Amino acid sequence: MKTEPILEMKQISKQFGPVKALKGVNFDLYRGEVHALMGENGAGKSTLMKVLTGIYPRDGGQIIYQGQEIAFKLPKEAMDQGVVIVHQELNMINHLTVAQNIFIGRENLKFGLFTTDETINRQAQELFALLNIEINPKELVGNLTVGKQQMVEIAKAISMNAKVIVFDEPTAALTESEIKELFKIIDDLREKGIGVIYISHRMDEINQITDRVTVMRDGEYVGTLMTKASTKDDIISMMVGRVIYEDPKSQSNVSEGAEVVLEVKGLNKGRQVIGLNFTLRKGEILGVSGLMGAGRTEMARLIFGADTRDSGDIEIHGKPVVIKKPADAVQHGIGYLSEDRKRYGVVVDMSIANNTVLTCLDRYSHGMLINEQKLVKKSDEYVKALGTKTPSSQQLVRNLSGGNQQKVVIAKWLEQDSEILIFDEPTRGIDVGAKNEIYKLMNELAAQGKSIIMISSELTEILRMSDRIMVMCEGRKTGELDISEASQEKILHYATLRNGGDVDVRTSTK
Repeated sequence: MKTEPILEMKQISKQFGPVKALKGVNFDLYRGEVHALMGENGAGKSTLMKVLTGIYPRDGGQIIYQGQEIAFKLPKEAMDQGVVIVHQELNMINHLTVAQNIFIGRENLKFGLFTTDETINRQAQELFALLNIEINPKELVGNLTVGKQQMVEIAKAISMNAKVIVFDEPTAALTESEIKELFKIIDDLREKGIGVIYISHRMDEINQITDRVTVMRDGEYVGTLMTKASTKDDIISMMVGRVIYEDPKSQSNVSEGAEVVLEVKGLNKGRQVIGLNFTLRKGEILGVSGLMGAGRTEMARLIFGADTRDSGDIEIHGKPVVIKKPADAVQHGIGYLSEDRKRYGVVVDMSIANNTVLTCLDRYSHGMLINEQKLVKKSDEYVKALGTKTPSSQQLVRNLSGGNQQKVVIAKWLEQDSEILIFDEPTRGIDVGAKNEIYKLMNELAAQGKSIIMISSELTEILRMSDRIMVMCEGRKTGELDISEASQEKILHYATLRNGGDVDVRTSTK
C-alpha cells in the first residue's frame, strides 16, 4: 500500500435545513485498497459518498483526489475523472438492452459517431468475459433478475476506467454464487490498483473482503480499524455505542395450548408452492427458512392475495376465509411487509404521516376532507413509539434510511391493527442497530398477541427470533423444527432436501 492516499476527505460537513447530516467527517483511501465504510442507517455514509461524487455540494471541508483538491459539481464530472459509485438503488433503463445500459451516453466518446449495436454488444461481451459474468448483452435489462441487474451496474462502473469505485450495499440482492463472483471481481480490482470503498451491513463480508474499516455514527467520524486486527464486537460497539448480543432463542415463548389463528391447507401455485400445510399460533413467531427459489415469498403473496393460488384453503380462527386480493387479506386482519418495501411497502414520494394511514384513510376523512391534524398526531405517536429517525412526520419517505422506511411500513400495519403479520426479509439492507430495534419490536408485538410469519435468509436471524421454524425447498415444506431443537446444520439439511416429497419432519409436537 502506498503512503500517498488516492483520496482524502477532511472535516467534511453537510447540512439539510436544521439537520446536520455530516459533522467534520474524515475518510481516506489508498490505491489497491478495499476500505469498508460502516455505520447504522442514517449515520451519513451515503451522504458522504454523494458529497464525494458531486450529487450534493459540501458545506465545509476538503476533498483531495490524486494529490489535488477537487469539488465535483456533477456525478458525470466525477465519473470522467474516474470516481464511480454503484448505488444500492439500481439505475437501469428497463426497455434498453444490457449493452445499451452499460455504454449509454458514452457511445460517441468511446466508439465514434457511427456506433452500432453490434459494436457495443461486442464491447459488453468482452467486459463480461473479463469479469467472468454470464449475461447476454442483447437481453433487455427489464428481463433480468435484480441480482443480474446489479452485476450490470458493476460492469458499467468498471467500464469507465475507474480509479475509485464505491460499492453501496452491492450484495443485498445477489445470490451466494453471485457474491462469490463479485468478490473475485473486487480482488481483481485490488490487484489492478483500483481503490474500492465498500459499504455493507454484512459483517462476514467485511471480514472477507476489506483491508480497513471506517465507522460513522450520527453523521460523525468515529474511527478507523485494520480489519484483521478488529472483531465483530469492536465494529458493532463503534457503530451503535454499545454491544449488541445475537444469541439464538433457546425455547419457544408460545404455550402448547395457544390458539391456532391461521391454518394453511394444501396451498399450490404451479411449481412455486406445492401442497403446503402449516399452522400459526397466537403470539408466535414462525420463522420460514430456505434457499433461493424455495418458494417462501411466493407462499406469502398467495396468503395475502397478491397472487392467485391454484388450490388450497386458508382458515383464520378455525373458519375458512376467501382471500382473492390484498384487500380481502387486510379485511381478515393480515398485514404483509414485503421484502421490496419501496415497491410494495411504502409510497416513497408521500410523507411518513400519509404512509402511516394509507390502509385506513377513511378513519381520518369526512367526505372529501381529511383531518390533517388528527393524521399527523397519530403518525407522530408511531414515530416516537418506533424510534423513527426523522425531523418530522411530514418528511418524505424517500429521504429516510432503509431501517426507518421499514418502521414506516410497520407503523402502517400496526395502525391497521393487523392480527397476523407477514415479515418478508424484515432486516434486509438494515444495519445492526436498526436490526436490533426491529427484533425488539417484533418480540413486543408477539407478546401483545400478534402472530408473525418471518421469512428470512439469515440463519442467525431465524435462530434468534423464531419460536418454531418451517423449512422449504423448491416449493415444498421439507422440515419443521421447534426452536429448542433447531440448529444451522438441521435447517440447511432440510433446505437442501430435494427429494420431491413433503417430508414435514417434526422434532416437537407443539
